[in-house]
Amino acid sequence: MKKLLFVDCCVSQRGEHSRTLALARAYLDTFREKHPDWAVERAELAGLAPFTPEMLDQRDRLAKRGDFGAEVFAPARAFQAADAIVVAAPLWDMSYPALLKIYIEHISANGLCYHYDAAGCHGDCRAERLVYLTSGGDFETGESVGVLHWKQLCTMFGIEKFDYVFAGGLDIDPNKTGELLEAACRRARELV
Repeated sequence: MKKLLFVDCCVSQRGEHSRTLALARAYLDTFREKHPDWAVERAELAGLAPFTPEMLDQRDRLAKRGDFGAEVFAPARAFQAADAIVVAAPLWDMSYPALLKIYIEHISANGLCYHYDAAGCHGDCRAERLVYLTSGGDFETGESVGVLHWKQLCTMFGIEKFDYVFAGGLDIDPNKTGELLEAACRRARELV
C-alpha cells in the first residue's frame, strides 16, 4: 500500500480553527477521496529536540556503522519511505515555526535520505511529490523562505515534483478572510 506522509506543523493559537490546518484538511480530504487505496500517516513530531553536539556525534557514529534502525533516525526513515509528502506550517516571522526546522534537521540524514559521491549530492527518498501548504496574514510577496527552503530540500532529497499553496492576506481585511481561505483551499483541492 502506498503511503502519504503528513507533516503537521500547524502550530496556532486557533487550535482546531487554524487556517493552515483548514488548508491541510482540504488537501487531505480530497486526497483520501481520490486515493482510497493509500494510507495517510502523520509524522511523529512529539519529543523532537534540537540537536546538541553530543547528539550529532552519536548520530554520526550510528550512520557510519549504517545503523539507520536507531530511534534517532525514525523521522528520517518515515520521510524516506513515503510515496508522497504533505507539509503544513504557517508563515511565521517570514519563515515557519521552529518545530518544522527541528523536524528538517531530523530528516536530513546523510546516508538515508540523501548521500554524497564524487559527483555531488544525490537524493534517496522514495516520494515523487511534496506539497507545502502555508498561510499568513499578509499577501505573498514572492516565494517565502519556507517555500524556497522546501523547494531546495526536495532537490537534495531527490523529490522531483514540488507544489505549494499560500493562503495569504488573511489578516488584511477580516471581511475577506473566509473568501481568501476558501480560494486557497480550492487551489489545494485542485493540486490533488
